[in-house]
Amino acid sequence: MKLPIMVNIILWLGIVTLSNLFVSSILAEQIAAEKIQETQQNSIRSISVSTMQGGEVVAKLVLDKALENTPIGTTLNNPSRIYFDFYNTSNNLGANIREVDEGELNSINIVQVGDRTRVVLNLSSLMTHEILEADNALLIKLNRVTESQVVSPTVNFVEEAPVEAMNSLRDIDFRRGVNGEGRVEVDLLNAGSGIDVYQKGDDLIVEFVQTYLPNNLERKLDVVDFATPIKFINTTRYGGNVRMVVKPTGRWEHSAYQSGTHFVLEVRELVESKEEIEKKKNAVGGYTGEKLSLNFQNVEVRAVLQVIADFTNLNIIASDSVSGNLTLRLRDVPWDQAFDIVLQSNGLDKRKTGNVVFVAPSKEMADRELFDLESKLQVSEMEPLQTETFQLNHRRVTSISFEGMLTERGMVNIDEISNTLTISDLPTKIVELRKFIQRLDVFERQVMIEARIVEASETFSRDLGARFGVKNVTGVGNSRRFGASGSVEGSSGLASSGAVSSLSDNLNINLPAAGALGLAGGPAALGLSLIKINNGRLINLELSALQTDSKGRVIASPRVVTAHGVEAVIEQGDRVPFQQATSSGATSVRFVNATLSLKVKPLITHDNKIDMELDINQDKIGESVNAFLPPAINTKKVTTKVLVDNGGTVVIGGIFERVENNVVNKVPLLGDIPLIGNLFRNLARQDDKRELLVFVTPRILKEELNLQ
Repeated sequence: MKLPIMVNIILWLGIVTLSNLFVSSILAEQIAAEKIQETQQNSIRSISVSTMQGGEVVAKLVLDKALENTPIGTTLNNPSRIYFDFYNTSNNLGANIREVDEGELNSINIVQVGDRTRVVLNLSSLMTHEILEADNALLIKLNRVTESQVVSPTVNFVEEAPVEAMNSLRDIDFRRGVNGEGRVEVDLLNAGSGIDVYQKGDDLIVEFVQTYLPNNLERKLDVVDFATPIKFINTTRYGGNVRMVVKPTGRWEHSAYQSGTHFVLEVRELVESKEEIEKKKNAVGGYTGEKLSLNFQNVEVRAVLQVIADFTNLNIIASDSVSGNLTLRLRDVPWDQAFDIVLQSNGLDKRKTGNVVFVAPSKEMADRELFDLESKLQVSEMEPLQTETFQLNHRRVTSISFEGMLTERGMVNIDEISNTLTISDLPTKIVELRKFIQRLDVFERQVMIEARIVEASETFSRDLGARFGVKNVTGVGNSRRFGASGSVEGSSGLASSGAVSSLSDNLNINLPAAGALGLAGGPAALGLSLIKINNGRLINLELSALQTDSKGRVIASPRVVTAHGVEAVIEQGDRVPFQQATSSGATSVRFVNATLSLKVKPLITHDNKIDMELDINQDKIGESVNAFLPPAINTKKVTTKVLVDNGGTVVIGGIFERVENNVVNKVPLLGDIPLIGNLFRNLARQDDKRELLVFVTPRILKEELNLQ
């Protein structure tokens, strides 16, 4: 009984194991299928070819979905063909070759390696292509090549890269930048290539990862003639990569960037700043030569000079009187400092002309220079004079000074009528004076300065009055009156009533609204009889109101044209006479200006800006304080110095003035009662605003007096 039980158990375990293996295999197949589906995100489902009416051949590729990046077609020759690389795309056609025989298109090869598929169009002759995308379809239009396209440098043929390579170099170019930098420009087939740039020793290495190098680009470029920091560029294959070795010289720095399929490497000369140069000079006492070390014991001075000449490639000429020995030990000293030490220790001096240095004892050098100076003086005293006449076109002859420029024998004659200069002096001095006059006799640039003085005023006043009274009208002889007046602030424009004149005698307190200054007539008034009491008394009321609101603007705009550096003044206005007493007791008349004036002195800077010294004045005749005094002068003045762009406008000054007044007249106690107290108050309100702004606009004029 035990044996059958054991057999059953073994059979049961075997069945369970087989079922687990079967389930595991199914899950593994599903996972593998999902991975394949994830990696193969797109596929080519069909390819069709058609011929258009114009003879163009169009190849249509239909994919599962639209492409993220449009493939770049590469044209090849020998034989003629065009190929396209589709990344993350599989071949779902079921065949690797498609015979076409449409026009110049013979066949199509479809090769898949990994997740990339290459489509090759085999042609019978050279053709150009255009690519169009429409949803999940890709249209490739083939056109015949004309003669102009055959010789055009834009048609670029490269060797076909193997399918296993991820990318390929299409072209290598070298250019010199505008600032003397060397630019290595590389065109790639695709934009997704890894590029590593690093420095190794004195060389700069650029490595293109998993990139193919065509045979025609594997070469060494000698770019010494371009005068850049780069001397050689050597491009070779390095395993599955492409290695480019750039050999710069001197002190340099580099930068690299990639834009799409275009890679650029720039190598620039590293130039020391002025601050660094001055810092190095100060550290060694102002010497800038390359450092050297000298160690001599009792050696001739001439031998030391020869060592310095060999080190610096200078042509040193020593006088016959240079002799003696010296002992020195210098370590890491600039060569020009060592040169001075050798000369000073032996009483020598030097004079440099170009790359030739003459060395002699100091006294001999001074005697030689004195002899040369005396010889020049003797020649100048005996040399015949030359006379030349200069006609000035833009400057006045009196505005040019030749002080300190003529020799002792030279002289200048000035003719103001013809505006000419006649100069007699040595020929060499005449040449100098000719250049001096040509440099000064130039058109003086002119400037038009326009000032705008804007004065704006705004005034506002409001006044509202009320009069009322009570009258007994039962008998004329026994009539009695009492009244009060006040004002409340409210709306203006009350209509006048015909009852005002009849009520005016009944109001014994008169505090109406005040009339506006300078306006004819008074405020608007309204008179009413409000209540008649049984005993014959009347309550009469009169309301009066006035509101004024005025705005004004005064603009003055003086303008003047003047030359560079010349002060100009423009003025307009009145002269007011004033009487004043003299020391003798008599009276005299003195005039005071009340004018609008503009005084300016412009200077044109090298960057076409205008530096101006401005004095702007606006005076007006005011009112007299009394009959015995002359009228007052209201003055507005701005004096400043500003720098303005050509044609720009600047506000050089401004004054803002505001006057607010609130006046209340009221009957004590009664005027403080709420609501009713308005009949026993008088309120006047004033709000005046005045603002002054001064604008200046300079413009440079051309020679023909037109604005620049």
